[in-house]
Amino acid sequence: MTSVAILDYGSGNLRSAQRALERTGAHVTLTSDPKQALAADGLVVPGVGAYEACMAGLRSVKGDRIIGERLAGGRPVLGICVGMQILFERGIEFGVETDGCGQWPGTVERLQAAIVPHMGWNTVEAPADSVLFAGLPDDTRFYFVHSYAAQKWELDPSQHIAAPGLAWADHGGRFLAAVENGPLSATQFHPEKSGDAGAALLRNWVASL
Repeated sequence: MTSVAILDYGSGNLRSAQRALERTGAHVTLTSDPKQALAADGLVVPGVGAYEACMAGLRSVKGDRIIGERLAGGRPVLGICVGMQILFERGIEFGVETDGCGQWPGTVERLQAAIVPHMGWNTVEAPADSVLFAGLPDDTRFYFVHSYAAQKWELDPSQHIAAPGLAWADHGGRFLAAVENGPLSATQFHPEKSGDAGAALLRNWVASL
């Protein structure tokens, strides 16, 4: 049975994420223990709330190191919502700049929309060869609730590394809705709150482990 660890660092919809992942058939563990988090076939990094608070919680359980060690060994990681945002170099909220995990260059900033937060269902423009979105129609909607996002992709292309798969959504301007970059994947929306569409995406991720 495929094993998935959900990193418990004091942030995120842990129980709803656990239930959603268990429905894929995976064996799911909530843990802050580095050994368990490193040993699992897949690691999920959730996140709800402020960027600064999430990074403080993550560092308190050495989560940034766990993510780095897993990726160095090609071990899959999935970030969700703020768990996606903290994978970038930095986040800026209320004028406060906070260093992130630095797996991707770039800054997470407030959405440039008349109504913030972006709360509710929205479509996603996903790449044709996506693993996460495989089998899902173009008009599929996912559930978002956020005020901040990465609004451009700054990782320079390389002839030695496969180009990442980038999915975009729009709310007062385009922002990154999901990234697939080798063993590191992330969604700005909440698959565990996105009904059948989110369940299908999680099944796709678990099947890839």
